Amino acid sequence: LDSIIATLANKNEELQNFIETLNHTLGRVQVNSTQVVSDLEEEFDTLYSILDEMKESMTNTIKQDTVRKSHELQNQLTQSTSALESAEELLEFANNALHITDEGDFTKAAKQIKDRVTMAPAFRLTLKPKATDNMTHLMVDFSQERPLLQGLKFLPVPRAPEIVLGDCLVIDNEVTVAWRMPAEDSKIDHYILEYRKTSHEGLPRVKDEQCWEVVDDVKSTEHTLQGADRLRFDTKFMNFRVRACNRAAAGDYSDPVTLETRAFNFGFDSTSSHLNLKVEDRSVEWDPQGGKGVDSKVKGKENKGSDCLCLSDGFRSGTPSPKRTSVTRSPAPRGARDRFTGESYTVLGDTSMESGQHYWEVKPQKDCKSYSVGLAYRNLGKFEQLGKTNTSWCIHVNNWLQNSFAAKHNNKAKNLDVAAPDSIGVYCDFDRGQLSFYNAENKQLLHTFKVKFTQPVVPAFMVWCGGLTLSTGLQIPSAVRSLQKTENGLGGSNSSISQQDPAVACDICLYDKLPSVDSSLMP
Repeated sequence: LDSIIATLANKNEELQNFIETLNHTLGRVQVNSTQVVSDLEEEFDTLYSILDEMKESMTNTIKQDTVRKSHELQNQLTQSTSALESAEELLEFANNALHITDEGDFTKAAKQIKDRVTMAPAFRLTLKPKATDNMTHLMVDFSQERPLLQGLKFLPVPRAPEIVLGDCLVIDNEVTVAWRMPAEDSKIDHYILEYRKTSHEGLPRVKDEQCWEVVDDVKSTEHTLQGADRLRFDTKFMNFRVRACNRAAAGDYSDPVTLETRAFNFGFDSTSSHLNLKVEDRSVEWDPQGGKGVDSKVKGKENKGSDCLCLSDGFRSGTPSPKRTSVTRSPAPRGARDRFTGESYTVLGDTSMESGQHYWEVKPQKDCKSYSVGLAYRNLGKFEQLGKTNTSWCIHVNNWLQNSFAAKHNNKAKNLDVAAPDSIGVYCDFDRGQLSFYNAENKQLLHTFKVKFTQPVVPAFMVWCGGLTLSTGLQIPSAVRSLQKTENGLGGSNSSISQQDPAVACDICLYDKLPSVDSSLMP
C-alpha cells in the first residue's frame, strides 16, 4: 500500500506539472500568435512602403522625361513656326518680283531675294524632332517579381535538436551537454543552450524557483558549462534544453533533460561557534573583540571584506596567544551562544553526514596564524579542541612562532612531511570509515584517517588570528576518486591513522609526538 501511495503521489505530481505546462503553453500560444501577427503586419507594411517608394520614384522619372521631351518639341515647334512665316513672306516677295518690268529694279530685287534665301531660318533648321513620342523605355515588367511575391512563405525554422543523454557528462563540477539534429540542416548558424538549477527530479516544472540561464551563440553540437573557477552544485539537479537558429529564426526547444548535480552543501553553523569567531555562511574569521558584548553580525557587516587586525602585525601589536586570551562575556551576547568557549576557537558545519562520500575545500587567509580542518561528532565538548579528543579528527597548521603541519586525533599528532598547501580538500567516505586530506590544487594526498564512525559527523574548523573560506557544492574530483580506488585496492595509505573505536586511543605506533614546543603556543 505504501508503494501504491508513493506511485499515485508521484503520478499526481507529474500530472499537475503537465497541466501547468499545458496551461502555460496555451497562454503562450495566444501571446505568441498576437506577436507574430503584429510582426507579419509590420513586414508587409515595410514591403508596401518599399513598393510605394519605388512607385513614386519611377512615376517621377516618367514625369521628368515627359517634361524634357515636351520642352524640346515645343522649342522646335516655335522655331519652325517662325521659319515658316519668314519663308512665306520671302515667297510672296519673290512672286511679286516676277512682275517688275524695270531691268534695274528687277536685278536689285533678285539680289535681295538671293541674300534673304541664303540667310532664311527655314534652310537652317533640322527637320527632325529632337524627341520621340515613344515612352516604352519607361515601362516596367514585374513578371519575375510577381512569382517571388506570390511565393512568399513563412520562414524555414530549424527542427528541434535532440539532447544525447549518453554523451552528456557531469564531472569535476563541469557539465558537458551534447545534442544532434534529427536531420542534416546546413543552414543552421548557431545554437542557444539554456539551463537552470532545480531540486526536482524528472521533467522541468513551469513554476520553478530558478529562471533559465542562457548560453548564446554556441557553434558546435556540444558545450561544456563551467564557471570562472568551477560551477557550484548547490541543487540536486539541473535542467537543460537547446534550440537551433538559422540566420532568420530560432527553432523549437529540444525536449528538456535533467542531469543530477548532487554534491555536499553546507555552511558554518554560527550557533555552534566560539564568541571570538565572526561567522558568515561561507567564511569564518577570528575576532579578538567578539567576546566583549559586540554583536558580531553587525560588526561583521561593518568590517565585511577586511582581514583581522592581527593579520598584518599580530605579534608586534601585542595580540595574546590563544592560551592567554581571556574571553569576557556580557550577560547575553550574540543570543547567549556558548557552544564553544575558552580556548576552543571552533565552529562546526551546519549539516551532518551519516552515509555516502563527500568532499569540500577550505582556503585560509594568507597570514592566518593557526587553523585546523577536519571532522567531529556533534557532542564535541564546549572546551574541547579539534584533534585533542577521541571524537574529532583534523589536520592542523600552525604558522605562529614555530611552523608545524600535523594530523591530530585523541591528543596525539603525526607530523606531515609536506608543506601546508594554500587550499585543503577534505574527502569523507562515511561508509568505508575514511577521512582523507588533499592539496586542493594538485590533489596530492596529505593524510588519511581510518575510522569506524559510530554516529553522524559534521565538518569542524578551528581558526585563530586569521580566517577561513569554505567551498562547498563540489563533486568528488575525478583525481581524488582515482586515488581512492588505488588506495583501497592497495589496502590503505601508509600515512593513515587507524582507529578501531572512538573510545579507544589510536594505535600509538602510527604517531610521532610533536617536538618540544610550549603548549601555550598551540591552540
